[in-house]
Amino acid sequence: MAFQRRRNHYYHRFRFLIPFISSIFGGLLLFFALLSFLAPSPNVSDHTHRIPPVQFNAASDKAIGVSHFRVPRNGARSGRDLWTSRNAKFYSGCSNASNKFRKANAITHPNRYLLIATSGGLNQQRTGITDAVVAARILNATLIVPKLDQKSFWKDSSNFSEIFNVNWFISFLSKDVNIIHQLPKRGRKTWNAHSMRVPRKCSERCYQNRVLPVLLKRHAIQLSKFDYRLANKLETDLQKLRCRVNYHALKFTDSIEKMGEKLVHRMRARSKHYIALHLRFEPDMLAFSGCYYGGGEKERRELGKIRRRWKTLHQVSNPEKERRHGKCPLTPEEVGLMLRALGYGQDVHIYVASGEVYGGEETLAPLKALFPNFYSKETIASKQELENFSSYSSRMAALDFIVCDESDVFVTNNNGNMARILAGRRRYFGHKPTIRPNAKKLYRLFTNRANMTWGAFSSRVRTYQRGFMGEPNEMRPGRGEFHENPSPCICEEARFHVKSDLGPRKNDTTRRRDEAAMVGDDQNNDYEPEWPDSEEEEEQVEFQDKDPFNTSVEYEGGNSEEPNLELEEILSD
Repeated sequence: MAFQRRRNHYYHRFRFLIPFISSIFGGLLLFFALLSFLAPSPNVSDHTHRIPPVQFNAASDKAIGVSHFRVPRNGARSGRDLWTSRNAKFYSGCSNASNKFRKANAITHPNRYLLIATSGGLNQQRTGITDAVVAARILNATLIVPKLDQKSFWKDSSNFSEIFNVNWFISFLSKDVNIIHQLPKRGRKTWNAHSMRVPRKCSERCYQNRVLPVLLKRHAIQLSKFDYRLANKLETDLQKLRCRVNYHALKFTDSIEKMGEKLVHRMRARSKHYIALHLRFEPDMLAFSGCYYGGGEKERRELGKIRRRWKTLHQVSNPEKERRHGKCPLTPEEVGLMLRALGYGQDVHIYVASGEVYGGEETLAPLKALFPNFYSKETIASKQELENFSSYSSRMAALDFIVCDESDVFVTNNNGNMARILAGRRRYFGHKPTIRPNAKKLYRLFTNRANMTWGAFSSRVRTYQRGFMGEPNEMRPGRGEFHENPSPCICEEARFHVKSDLGPRKNDTTRRRDEAAMVGDDQNNDYEPEWPDSEEEEEQVEFQDKDPFNTSVEYEGGNSEEPNLELEEILSD
């Protein structure tokens, strides 16, 4: 009974609290219902929070941004020279052969002829030509002037002599490799070259074991799809030969050189300094990357349609993940914000090397608002001047190559062939600044910029970009792809006391004439160790693993089947 009385006592006590508690919960429910009613409805087709582009107030020195993120018209104070690399004066290109590197006439065997068929766009073919000279040297063979790819995606009918100065190419390399225009006659008949393909990243020993026996039997062989068919790591003298080919022997034809120099002169007439930007924001690049930029169902439909052209590409289930991992090009607006944070003001002149930009003028508008002095070869040259080039993709690419090479600062938005070759070339010729966005670190910064002050944003950009600005010793020797980091061909003057015959890069015309001269006395003749190489299976670089937006990848690849070559050709340049 006592227990029953206590239970009734507690029941009567809490009975009066129940209506009070119910009223509180009811009020909370009404409050949250009101909030949900007033809040803007989400756009189910747009999973990315898109921050409106920055707008400028012409009457003010400040930009009117979103929240308290205000972009100044002038560049942030970076505390460094924006147009030169620190300590660059202590480094110079040094690609002379050592004394033990025998002359071509002493090592070339008769009745050994090597032909190669290149693959891809201009810059991918350039790597193939460079490596073909070294392959001929390894085989002690005579090289036939390389055949350019005329059937791939680019569909450029130009031959070697219409892009490069063929006579200069042959004469400059005459002490290293014997090169002739075409196969000689065999009695009254022409040699019938045997066609074969070598593995990707084939080493010196690989060529001697796989190719030389066939060459000894057939006397003339043609290596097809010749791109990245030579190992990244070779002995030092062969690496230096690569540099002599790429940086001295491969000169464009006079007509291309003259038009390129004219474009450079027009940029210089507008401003003492200029930035060249390889934007790479074309629809095919974005479709391949599988990234999402907040364009809703329209973007997904358009890029998905392009992506379905290649059956080997997997479907991307989480596009945001690709951006978080730094595997996507920055948007034009993001490139502009990065440059402003690095210290480049609104008065800076920018030359853009790019194909069709996805989204057209609407996509470019934020970049042009940040940098209104915005040019391309089409805007600084007339249609008549470009008439002999515009129908040929490689010749147009060569013009962009020259203007980008001569720029004070080169900005790349991916890590394709043009970006890598120019990065290596600019290291070799004086370490001119080459900016590669640290996309993985910058992604979160761009996403959260509405919640930051400009000072905090710009400070973090400068921090994240350390090691991505083209300074000497940013990449360890041997790291990355050789054409991007030709470390065996770069000497430190303080240690080796190397003097460059080229002198400073005074201006475009003078420097290009002086490339005929060889660089410095080579006092760094140590051989690199021979690296192990798989000879039984084809070594291949799967294009999806190349990570074209992250330059820290080693391009050593694994043993596998050939990649999607057409896709690689489209995206590589």
